[in-house]
This record gives sequence, C-alpha cells and structure tokens, in this order.
Amino acid sequence: MITRSTVRGVLSGAVFTLAAPALLQPPAAAAVLNDPLPPPRPASVSKALLHRPGTHVRLQPGAPALPRGVSALSWLVADVGTGDVLAAHDAHRRLPPASTIKTLFAITALPRLSGRALHTVTDSELAAVGEGSSVVGVSPGRTYRTADLWRGVFLSSGNDAVHVLAKMNGGWKATAAQMQAKARSLGALDTHVVSPDGYDAPGQVSSAFDLAVFGRSGLADPQFARYAATADTRFPGGTRSDGSPTWTFRIRNTNRLLTGTDGVRRYPGIIGLKNGYTSRAGHTLIAAAERDGRRLLVTVMNPQRGGGRAVYEEARSLLDWGFAAVGRVHPVGSLKPPAVRQDPQTAPVPAAQAAALRRGEPGTGSAYSWLGALIGAACLTAGVIMWTRGGHRQQAHAGRFAWALGPVRALTRRGPPRTPRRPPSQPGPP
Repeated sequence: MITRSTVRGVLSGAVFTLAAPALLQPPAAAAVLNDPLPPPRPASVSKALLHRPGTHVRLQPGAPALPRGVSALSWLVADVGTGDVLAAHDAHRRLPPASTIKTLFAITALPRLSGRALHTVTDSELAAVGEGSSVVGVSPGRTYRTADLWRGVFLSSGNDAVHVLAKMNGGWKATAAQMQAKARSLGALDTHVVSPDGYDAPGQVSSAFDLAVFGRSGLADPQFARYAATADTRFPGGTRSDGSPTWTFRIRNTNRLLTGTDGVRRYPGIIGLKNGYTSRAGHTLIAAAERDGRRLLVTVMNPQRGGGRAVYEEARSLLDWGFAAVGRVHPVGSLKPPAVRQDPQTAPVPAAQAAALRRGEPGTGSAYSWLGALIGAACLTAGVIMWTRGGHRQQAHAGRFAWALGPVRALTRRGPPRTPRRPPSQPGPP
C-alpha cells in the first residue's frame, strides 16, 4: 500500500542525495575561491618623462613661463605634499652632490641614534676627515650629546660631526651601505654613496630627482625638519662628562636662503633644507618653502654662471615660479616610489583567507562530498523500504531507517577518511 508519507519519504531521500554533497562542502574554502584579491594600487604619476634629457613642464592656459637664466646643470621643482614634480631639467643626470648628500645621511641615521645619547670622541674618529672639509669644531676627548652633533651637521655642514655620528651608527662603511639601501627603498636609483659626508670621492653621484626625494622624506620627520629650519644656535666648546657644555660658541646655518646673509636675501616662508659645495660638484642646494598652506621644494645642482650666490638666486626664481604655477600645470612626474605590482597568483593571501584555506585542506572537500553522497543514498534506501513495505507500523519504519543509517553514524563518529601518514624512516617518492 502506497501512502502519502512513503511518497514524501522517497522524494525527500532523492532530493537529499542530490543536494548533500554541495551542502556539506566547507563554506570557508568556497568563499576563498570566489573572493578575488584586490587589484594592485597603480603609481600616481609615470616617471618616464623625467628620464628624458632636457626641460620638462606641462603648462595649462594662464600658467607663468619658466624663469629665464637658470644655468644649473640639473634642477627640479616639486610639491612636498603630493610629491608631484611641477617642472624639471635633466632631473636624472648623475652629478656629484657635495654636502646635500647629508640629507640622505640624516634620514638614514637620525632614526637610529637617540638625541640624548652621549659619545666621547676619539682621535681615530676624526683622523679620516678629508682635507679642506667644513667642520663644526668637534674635539677628541670631549663628550657630546647626539643632538649637538646633529646641529653641527645641519647648520655647519660639519664633516667632523658626520664622522662621529657614523661611528656611533656602526661605522663608515656600514653607514654608507645603509644610505645606499635607504635610497633604493625610496626609489632614488641615481645615487651611489661612497662618502656619507659628501666629500668628493670617485663614483659618488646623485641627481636633482634623488635629492628632492631625500629632502621630501626628511621633511616628513619632525626632528629632521626642526634641525633643517634652525638658523643659528650655540655649540659646545667644552663639555662635562654628561655632555653639558662648559662654554659654547655660535654657529649659523650655511643655507643663505634661510639666514639672509652674505648678500643673499632670506626667502619668505623658507623652511630649510641643505646646501653644499666642493670643487668637483660646484654649488648644490635643496631648498623648501611654505606659502598659503602649500610647501614646495627645489633642487639646484651646479649653476654654470653667477658665482657662489647663483645657486640661491636660481632656487629663489624656481620657488617663485612654483608658487605662481600651482594649479596651473600638469605634473611631469612624481617623487613617490613606484607601487609594487603583484601577480594575483603569487600575491600573499590575507590572513582570514589563509585560515579558511587551512580549514579546507586538499582532500577534505572530497571527503565531505563522499560522506554527503553516502548519507543521501542511505536516505533514499530508507524511502524505498518504506514504499515497498507500506502499512507497517511507524516504529518498524524508524527501526529500518536507523539500520540504514548505521554505517553513516559510524563514519561520522570516526570522521572523514584520512590519508595514512608515512613513517619517518620511509623515503618519499622520487
């Protein structure tokens, strides 16, 4: 006798047979497969144009023309906030940087050396200071605070202070290697560091682009920015064992745009940065200023006419042009390091997805599918039994259904089948 309940049992068993494998799949693993990784962030502005020789600017209607008379071999104007390069000339030309390389020294070593640390200077630390170097007046046998030594670097461009700080930072060669690595991490690929103080050395080069990158990175550090903006201070002439001075003398920043000395007018809104000079490099300068909430930075390398003041006056004219051109030019490049593009197949999986993948290890999904199929088959069998033996008591149906599900219950108590583990002494397949 076929009853409504037996038909319902057969249909339920059949539906469960078809649906169980999908229902028993691990949900986390399925979500991982259907959740693509986010696309990589593109670089803000292409740098390809700046690698071409010549002057590059993209003027919009109403934009001011570039200043005439800029004779530097290489120069660049950039927005500190956005990193956009507004204009440049031979931006990647490799030239000796002189003391402007001290900006790279500072962004490399400053975070590693506490300003409160004390150091007693030795004769050997000062023995390697190059002949004719600019010095602040560090003396062997005296104990200095690190902050005083950094003031000697930023204001007096003291190579003696650089040598002492480099010794504190792990040594001269180690510091040069750290500076090289720092430049690469910032996308400054034109720079080759030989002498951390900027003293002329064979093979030591940088570029207007790289120096702008170092200056922008330094301004992001309040400690660096504070040192770079200091016009004058007192330096210890004699010290006690705790680094406190017994007497001091005045030192003044060698950046004339900041101090307004030696016939150079102070630039309105100037906030630093660093100048340099050697007979091989000529005059070099990184200068930054702020106006109406916007900060601009220029680099000028080796003007070809005008004497020692030309580097400041050419920087002044480029800053003036930059502030007048803000919002009226399209950027020709960016100081930001390029974004790292990753192949989605090799990109690291986020932690949440990795955990989901671990819960759905290879083999587990197939085990769940196999178990679901077996349960569905058992339900179908129970339905057939109820159909063929209709009319029996409900208790009998329940007993036979329990008998049919017996093997399934045993499997669920043991868990899904696992691949046997090979003993440690047994070699794996070739």
